Amino acid sequence: MTLMPAAFIGHGNPMNALERNRYTDAWRAFGRSVPRPRAILVVSAHWYVHATAVTAMARPRTIHDFFGFPPELFDVSYDAPGLPELHEQVSDVVSPTWVGADLDSWGIDHGTWSVLLHAFPEADIPVVQLSINALKGADYHLQMGAALAPLREDGVLVVGSGNVVHNLGGVSRAMPDAGFDWAQRFDEQVKESMLTDPAAVARLDGHRDFDLAVPTPDHFLPLLYVAGMAGATGTTAEVLVDGYAYGSLSMTSYTVGMPAPRTEGSGFAAPLPEAPPPDGANI
Repeated sequence: MTLMPAAFIGHGNPMNALERNRYTDAWRAFGRSVPRPRAILVVSAHWYVHATAVTAMARPRTIHDFFGFPPELFDVSYDAPGLPELHEQVSDVVSPTWVGADLDSWGIDHGTWSVLLHAFPEADIPVVQLSINALKGADYHLQMGAALAPLREDGVLVVGSGNVVHNLGGVSRAMPDAGFDWAQRFDEQVKESMLTDPAAVARLDGHRDFDLAVPTPDHFLPLLYVAGMAGATGTTAEVLVDGYAYGSLSMTSYTVGMPAPRTEGSGFAAPLPEAPPPDGANI
């Protein structure tokens, strides 16, 4: 079977699910460029729990895990099938790490479907999510990524979905397609690491801008899974698309194991709703 690539996608604002911009165009180009996967395994920032688990239901539900957005976003349904038997395969490759089988509590969250709506719009490829264990440190997630690398040889496309820089408290509507200096500095350091020594990404907690760029780890940790897979195969990553949104979000995405498609566009990210989302809105 063809060796599948892997990717980290900076998914940004959930409204990207409904918009066309240079980021979503890059996701579409990626989906068209990869061999057809047997399954897609997604590590999404939005399944951040105190356990390591995979979804193991035959028909995962579409989860609208946000609030304060237009009704049409809540109408989105991504009806891809699941692949319950992938739980056993994931458990085998990461052994002795324990991996639970989630039969009914989760599904496909917006960190996954907002990207896959563009990359694989037919929703006919099985989708499984792997949770981020919030109790574990960076090395655990890097090593999990390395352990998952053999899945690529069996037709599984592994995707991390988050944002390298994700500081909702710093969002500025005056900067729809720009990044603060600190966001750019950290994003560029991550880029240097991903392009030369992916494992070094797990050691960037000492960077002077880390606390601003990564105030919570949920959106950053999916990158470590892709960095781990790159390191396991002795390769580096390539930039799929890069840019910033609202000052404090990096939209940089990476691929491993394939040339990065390039797209051209305005560089504008999807606009936020007219009214600001309530405090705590989950993007």
